[in-house]
Amino acid sequence: MTPQIAIFARWPEPGKAKTRLIPALGAQGAAQLYAKLLELTVREARESGLPFHLRVTGDDPARFREWLGDDLDVRDQGGGDLGEKLARVPTPGIMIGSDCPGLTAALLREAGSVLPNRDAAIGPADDGGYWLLGLREPCPELFTDIAWSTPEVYPETLRRLEARGISPHLLPELTDIDTGDDLAAWPELLD
Repeated sequence: MTPQIAIFARWPEPGKAKTRLIPALGAQGAAQLYAKLLELTVREARESGLPFHLRVTGDDPARFREWLGDDLDVRDQGGGDLGEKLARVPTPGIMIGSDCPGLTAALLREAGSVLPNRDAAIGPADDGGYWLLGLREPCPELFTDIAWSTPEVYPETLRRLEARGISPHLLPELTDIDTGDDLAAWPELLD
């Protein structure tokens, strides 16, 4: 089976989207930057040729379709913490956020191409998290009791995969845009 990409997305409402960017950009600026990042993510997912859907929060799925394309498969994320939401993604699946400007269709295709032969693919983020996690089969223990948004997410995920005898395919390290400092390498995002 071809893995499907699940893009986790939030409605770009000022004051609720990319709140750690508000000190640098203001509430409106942070929301506008996030909207640009989500549009980029959807574009790269389309270009990858892999099936994908959006898992959304913050507004009705219909509003995301009106904005990003009537053809999109848009689903509500449902309740729970991030781990519970990630654990619900069907496998084989590739989970990504929508705040990684270095994401490319080629990287998505690479993750998709290895999953038929590997149990997992992971793309580390330079903040200690990951920008992509691909799983061939369900692995719910990867998502329980994780200190999300900390530098321990990636190393702890690797430890848990190793404990299951899984050696994931490693993708390049990329930057998630979470804080004003993260923008230094991406000045074109502020145009």
